[in-house]
Amino acid sequence: MADRVIENPILNSPFDRPSRHWKFDDDGITDTVMEGRRPSAYFVPVPASRRRGGQLSLPMEWTSDRLRPNDQVNQIRPKVDRWRDAGYPGVTNTTKALLAHWSSPERARRLFFGQREAVETAIWTTEVAAKTDPWVGNALADQNMTYSGGLPRVAHKMATGSGKTAVMAMLIAWHALNKAANSMDRRFSDRFLVVAPGITIRDRLRVLLPTDPDNSYEVLDLVPADLRSALEGARVAVVTFWAFGLRETGPAAGRLTKQILTAGEPETPFTESPDQMARRVCRELGLSSGRRGGGILVLNDEAHHCWQGPPVPQEEEKLTGEEKREAADRSREAHLWISGLKAIQAKYGIRQVYDLSATPFFLKGSGYGEGTLFPWVVSDFSLVDAIEAGIVKIPRLPVADNQADSDMPAFRSLWPRIREHLPRKGRKNADVGAEPALPDELQAALHSLYGNYEKSYRRWEDTSAGTGSTPPVFIVVCSNTTVSKMVYDWIAGWDKTFSDDTTVVQTGNLALFRNDDERGSWLDRPRTILVDSEQLESGEAMSADFKAVAQREIEEFKAEYRQRFPGRSAEALTEEDLLREVMNTVGKPGKLGEHVRCVVSVSMLTEGWDVNTVTHILGVRAFGTQLLCEQVVGRGLRRRSYALDPETGRFEAEYAEVYGVPFSFIPAAGTTKDPKPVRPVMHVRALPERAHLRIEYPRVVGYRYDLPDRRLDARFDNDTVLVLSNADAPTETEIAGVAGEIEIHTLDDLRKVRSQTVAYLLAEGALIRFRDPAGNAKPWLYPQLLRICRDWLDAQLVCKDDAFPAMVLLGQRKAEAVERIYRAVVRGTTGDGPSPHLLPMYRSFDPVGSTDVVEFDTTRACYETSPDRCHVSHVALHSGWEQKVAYEIEATKGVAACVKNDHLSFRIHYAYEGEQHDYEPDFLLRLAAPDGAPPQTVIVEVSGERRADKAAKTAAARNLWVPAVNNDGRYGTWSFLEITDPSNARTMLRETVEGLLGQTPNGKR
Repeated sequence: MADRVIENPILNSPFDRPSRHWKFDDDGITDTVMEGRRPSAYFVPVPASRRRGGQLSLPMEWTSDRLRPNDQVNQIRPKVDRWRDAGYPGVTNTTKALLAHWSSPERARRLFFGQREAVETAIWTTEVAAKTDPWVGNALADQNMTYSGGLPRVAHKMATGSGKTAVMAMLIAWHALNKAANSMDRRFSDRFLVVAPGITIRDRLRVLLPTDPDNSYEVLDLVPADLRSALEGARVAVVTFWAFGLRETGPAAGRLTKQILTAGEPETPFTESPDQMARRVCRELGLSSGRRGGGILVLNDEAHHCWQGPPVPQEEEKLTGEEKREAADRSREAHLWISGLKAIQAKYGIRQVYDLSATPFFLKGSGYGEGTLFPWVVSDFSLVDAIEAGIVKIPRLPVADNQADSDMPAFRSLWPRIREHLPRKGRKNADVGAEPALPDELQAALHSLYGNYEKSYRRWEDTSAGTGSTPPVFIVVCSNTTVSKMVYDWIAGWDKTFSDDTTVVQTGNLALFRNDDERGSWLDRPRTILVDSEQLESGEAMSADFKAVAQREIEEFKAEYRQRFPGRSAEALTEEDLLREVMNTVGKPGKLGEHVRCVVSVSMLTEGWDVNTVTHILGVRAFGTQLLCEQVVGRGLRRRSYALDPETGRFEAEYAEVYGVPFSFIPAAGTTKDPKPVRPVMHVRALPERAHLRIEYPRVVGYRYDLPDRRLDARFDNDTVLVLSNADAPTETEIAGVAGEIEIHTLDDLRKVRSQTVAYLLAEGALIRFRDPAGNAKPWLYPQLLRICRDWLDAQLVCKDDAFPAMVLLGQRKAEAVERIYRAVVRGTTGDGPSPHLLPMYRSFDPVGSTDVVEFDTTRACYETSPDRCHVSHVALHSGWEQKVAYEIEATKGVAACVKNDHLSFRIHYAYEGEQHDYEPDFLLRLAAPDGAPPQTVIVEVSGERRADKAAKTAAARNLWVPAVNNDGRYGTWSFLEITDPSNARTMLRETVEGLLGQTPNGKR
């Protein structure tokens, strides 16, 4: 495939639906670009000859003959696309608000399309498909009964590095906020159990707790500030699946005593029952008293570890001794995971299980055939999709070399060449203290890959080292403890023992990774670490073998821990906790692992160990499947920079160099550019010491007129006429198949609705607009409104062509009709007298917002605000004029406080082309006022080019929001200023403020 090298595989924006993809053919991926999105598919492993042309080969290429379509995903995906394009109809108001917040292009931190699509699919299957596509629910129910014993599972396939944690937070927010809005809606839950495969991921997923200081809901701006209080009712527990194990209970007793008393019974007084285990695991959810109405929502991270084997294996698999052991371990862990969920389902009920994984496939030894996709997958944003969108690093593997008589590059599939020259697990004659003697091929691979790493390190040193970022990271994945120790010693240095038991430090072979100082002593801060991630993740104690080889490393980190944290005891930490902390903080400034440049791992590096500084990976172990390859390569795919190229609107390519992992993938040849300086993250927040500068605003959700309680009349004119035609909706539709009869579909069922019924329904809609000051309806006005609606239908509704009166009941047209009728009643009832008071309708909960809630992170350029003018620390700059206007506002005499409306959630509702929208003005300013005087607040909007929707926004602010709030009077006096020319902002601000402070404000300019 060397003749198919692609210079830059990135084709699409990370924020939009993919529109192009690379073509596959029988020889793998090509350099031909296809228009449209790639259909969802997966590759099936096919056994092949182990030798070709006398050389070892691995039959794992991604070719079209092994491609299998994901029919279920490909059927659901276009339905979700059409639903999205239609504006998300058929969902709750809360869901619609969240979808609008997540998809807004104005977000400071935009969400990837793959993240939004996964959550959109979950929403569609729950809120929409039950009414429009019931086959989806039926298919999932059948799959769950067949494969998971009835556990209600639905899976979302998302590439490593594409943001699964954010998706889990979005799912929690969607459920919790809907449950808070309607506690009787059984589709939603406010109790969440997050299950992780190990301690690393469990600790990382603490950001899903709404109470966590770094919670995703605020840091990623997943919940509008005005709705975050609704998250307070959500209860979230994060556990590892190891928590599902039945623990010992009861009085202490010796092993022999327990064996005698239990006589081999599986359930004994000395272990928990499944019921007790479920109570313990769910204790934080407040469910100890028994089953709860809505059930628990479960989120399985890395869910490919959770499966149930078939009663009879569907495919015979030939496994070697080592493969049998690994398959037995996987099967035991999968059984523990799914059995634990079934016990929780039996005790409390489970509303839904969301499975998230980059690789939701059955593994070798499962009984279903290795690489078989979980049938309950409903969305798919694959690794190829992620690379074509630039969301992850591009793995670069050897595609050719100059070695003679070889049909595969030597460093691409390294293990078959070196395995016979390395000690096997448990080999007794392996001396841990011996000089590390690595096979020549492995030494050559290490030198070759290190040479490229050194270039990356020098680039980092020249461009980013001074910004506080950490160095690039090189990882080596080994087959067992003995091999990992040999590789570690060879790379970093080792102690040579002489006959008199004295030791001398021997220098490591790779200079940037050496742990010695080249003068016979060890460095205080190791650059290379040795970890056994499998043992550290399970929570079990380290084996004696590993503890022996890692003892010096442990002592070095204990010394550093004492130096960093003088008041803490390093001895209080277990050695496992210490190494886990080091492993989990690689690449994090200011942490124990910040100086680590090389990680040598025993067995697989765990999922969840996602360090964005990994640039080089070497595999020194067997890789029997593409699934294992993807899991290892996935540890190096997280991007370091998310800065967009301003010219293309896409991410620039980043690369991970991979040796020894025979991953069949896009052969990329692009060069790594000098990394751009990492843009600093600014924490923007309301400062407590500036609380006197806080600005409050009322949350207005609608308007009403304060009409007198007397006879209602209507005054119709040209503004109250509504015209219907078949341009609003076709009245006849021709349906035809490939062959056969043509059929005509009509709106006859709507045409049959009587005019009296149309009047009833319009009067019912209009009655909602007539409420008393407390918001209560006035049903006694209904007969009068019915009379007016009949008159309107007779005189004001015009039907053209094939249109008919009942078409006015179509959603958008009905809203327009009710608005026209309401305006006619307002004019007719007040006659030639004074205009009725326009009053606001406030949100029923949290009716007042303030600058107190502003807190977010941004990588945008920021303007630091004046400490005596603004409650919020900075203005995040979205455009060139904002800094100038912010400066002019602060400098304007008479302005007591000001704030940029960013993450403040101050919104004004407006109508445009018959649809309701939200509009967020740019600034709020509070003017100086004598003590005790009501506050005067100015809404400032800075306009660019004139657009019809902008006119609708500013008209709603001037003519509805401002007069309504001023008429109510409870929140002071408000005014609206539109700055149409930012270069003239100073003059317009000065004139407006002087006018307002010098006379009674009319609320308008």
